[in-house]
Amino acid sequence: MIRITARLSDGHTRLDVEGHEGHLEGGRVCAAVSAITQTALLGLEQVALQHPDLVSIDIQQE
Repeated sequence: MIRITARLSDGHTRLDVEGHEGHLEGGRVCAAVSAITQTALLGLEQVALQHPDLVSIDIQQE
């Protein structure tokens, strides 16, 4: 089971993606969620690199 939790508040968005789905559809659902999440993160990183005076990004690996 993949759990996606979005917390939206005034000017803030938090997105948590947890879990794994490896047995249905040959893992395609898990791969799709992972691809969309990683693509969004990489896109935001590129925006921050192009506009460092407007956007900062802090990516931490735990």
